[in-house]
Amino acid sequence: MSHRASPWDMVLTPTGLRFRGDKYPCSIGKGGLSLRKKEGDGATPRGIHRIVGMLYRPDRIPPPTDWALPIGRGDLWSDDPTHEDYNMMVRAPYLYSHEKLRRADPLYDLVILTDWNWPYAVKGRGSAIFMHQWRRPGYPTEGCIALSRADLHRLAPKIEHRTRLIVP
Repeated sequence: MSHRASPWDMVLTPTGLRFRGDKYPCSIGKGGLSLRKKEGDGATPRGIHRIVGMLYRPDRIPPPTDWALPIGRGDLWSDDPTHEDYNMMVRAPYLYSHEKLRRADPLYDLVILTDWNWPYAVKGRGSAIFMHQWRRPGYPTEGCIALSRADLHRLAPKIEHRTRLIVP
């Protein structure tokens, strides 16, 4: 895979996320950037991450693209490194550690999925590096990239299957 950014790439810069000629303010993980990402460290992993999917809340927003998938009531994300479904979307009931994708707050109304530690997860290397809505400007994430609602909705339709997220 090429390390040079293409016109379809999103590139994290010190001043925001650069994508298709625009710059979007964003937040990263509370643990900063890391080359040695671990489950629970709050870091955003450095590297070249493919965009592998998009999820949205159909009860709150229209489909952002024709390939985005709706988040259902029982949709969860496994973050349990001891389970075989680690770093995979799973369905309730699920007895292992997980994160609800259908949240009461709007953070996951639109979620862009990266291929961090997916589809063949290395246990403990960290799960689910998403792009999602931030709580407020500058508020850090648990390792994801977060943007304002307006910016997230503006960039989502511009994403193509060849789009990558580059975190230098």
